[in-house]
Amino acid sequence: MFTGIIESLGTIRRIETQGEGKILVIACDLDLTGTGIGDSIAVNGACLTAVTLGKGQFKVDMAPETVSRTTFDSLGPGARVNIERALKLSDRIDGHLVSGHIDGTGVVSKIETRSNAIIYDIQVPETLACEMIEKGSVAIDGISLTINQCWENGFSVSIIPHTAKITTIGFKNVGDRVNIETDMLGKYVKKFLSGQGKGVKSSNDAGADADLDISMSFLARNGFL
Repeated sequence: MFTGIIESLGTIRRIETQGEGKILVIACDLDLTGTGIGDSIAVNGACLTAVTLGKGQFKVDMAPETVSRTTFDSLGPGARVNIERALKLSDRIDGHLVSGHIDGTGVVSKIETRSNAIIYDIQVPETLACEMIEKGSVAIDGISLTINQCWENGFSVSIIPHTAKITTIGFKNVGDRVNIETDMLGKYVKKFLSGQGKGVKSSNDAGADADLDISMSFLARNGFL
């Protein structure tokens, strides 16, 4: 689990291909003293496992599923990436809870400077856009951001100069692809409201034989109204 607060900018030093999977060697200035083999590190928002650690660099394995769902299918040596180590339960959550499981990719469709902010419009598939709400959270390349506006196939975010300076989003141009992870709460709500939760039995819902179906009466019975 991560927070979407980027700790360091890294650089892909080397890429090794293993069938449809990849192995990345990433250089960064992050102190990895407290990091061990097998620990999770988010690279551009994707949760990856450290398989070797060295001074100023680490190596991660990337499964074919991760490659196909992310922008790593097109990144090469020299590409800059966002780095965040896994969250400790005692840490402050300055962003939002990010799983590191990329849902898909988006494309930067517009960049506009407005006073001291940079507004990015991101085009995404409708399957991702329907999981977003205005003022909700989204992770772009692992960066925790607040959604300004959203529409049927996209959304916009506002970036302050500090964020643009210390993360990869400051390097993005119109047409560039980015990794997208929608808010995990929205995914669960979408599943229940779409009816995929029907047929699941709940011993807490007015009897053991009741179907679990999200409705106004269900919310009232369970203390939400």
